[in-house]
Amino acid sequence: MLSDAFTFGIRLGLIGFLTCVMSASAQMQQQSTAPVVEVTVTGRGLDEQGAIQDALRKALEQGAAVEISSHSQVDNFELIRDTVYARADGVVTDYKILEKGEGVGGVFAVKVRAKVRKDAVARAWGEVQNVLDQVGRPGVAIYIKEVIDNVTQDSSILESQLENRLLQKGFVVYAGEQLRAIAKREGADAELEGNVAKMQAIAKDFGTQIFIAGTAHANSAGIKNLYGEPTAMYNGDAMIKMFYTDTAQLLASENVANWRGGARGYNSISPQAGKKALQNAGSELVERLYVNVMRRWAERISYGGEIELEVQGVNMVQAIKIKKKLQKMDKIERVNGPLLTKGIAKFRILAKMSAEQMIEHLVSDDWLELMEVQDLKLNRIQAKAPED
Repeated sequence: MLSDAFTFGIRLGLIGFLTCVMSASAQMQQQSTAPVVEVTVTGRGLDEQGAIQDALRKALEQGAAVEISSHSQVDNFELIRDTVYARADGVVTDYKILEKGEGVGGVFAVKVRAKVRKDAVARAWGEVQNVLDQVGRPGVAIYIKEVIDNVTQDSSILESQLENRLLQKGFVVYAGEQLRAIAKREGADAELEGNVAKMQAIAKDFGTQIFIAGTAHANSAGIKNLYGEPTAMYNGDAMIKMFYTDTAQLLASENVANWRGGARGYNSISPQAGKKALQNAGSELVERLYVNVMRRWAERISYGGEIELEVQGVNMVQAIKIKKKLQKMDKIERVNGPLLTKGIAKFRILAKMSAEQMIEHLVSDDWLELMEVQDLKLNRIQAKAPED
């Protein structure tokens, strides 16, 4: 009797265990296939908004990991993935902040409970992939002037670090050496003040969408004994700005001041130590720049922003007609212009759509009597007056 009861108890326990396992498995399977997944994550950033953005990116990583990894074999996977992550605040719209506050080292932390809708992730992925199919990978020109002990360097540590970061993620990158050679030939330098137009023109010749320009300095700060070794120390600073190539609109400005670095040696003047100081600053600065590049690239392909329209072969009367028609279009916030020079009318349009979306309207029959679209860049549309 005892043996039968014991056996029955074991069987009952085993059945209960298997039921729990099957239930847990079913719940996991249901979660993996559910259209909405709820996750709780903690994001960190320099301020509250940056921490929220980081949290929403982590929510996407966690809640849509299966969907995103399923695309791992497609071309430009990392670029598309990081662009979707950069658009996280537009993809993950249903979230609640549970905790927030300043953490160690001045970093802001935000704990968020978010609902990740898998169809929204799939839609965002498709939109980014479609843009890449239409306009190709984004091109970036980088030009950072680096000065150590008041001597301009032939190459730039920060420039190289940023180039490698963007190349790894699928951007088309034009090396600073190329821009530097052109600038030198044309009598320009890499200083930002008063020279953005020249840098824009050089970057534009390469067909890029974004150009990054700036300066970095490192200066001797004496000898310091570190762990029993004499070390030449350097102080440094950097100022980097990012622009849209077509319009020279400022997208981001990043700076790092008063960082230190060094290299072993008895001589206080040491280019190697200066390079080390710049390299130390690079890891932080490059990551901040990369985040900004991704965010602005994502905003451009998602929401449009400022679009430049150029129409060749029109007079002022025709240009005004085009402006009035543009102002009547849905999602057009403002139309600046026309600026008419040598038969080319230029309009700057603030729109809640991309240039690609706008062009779908401009090729319709009711626009053909005003202009014919010829070319499309990321945020610039080129057209001409219809032939008689």
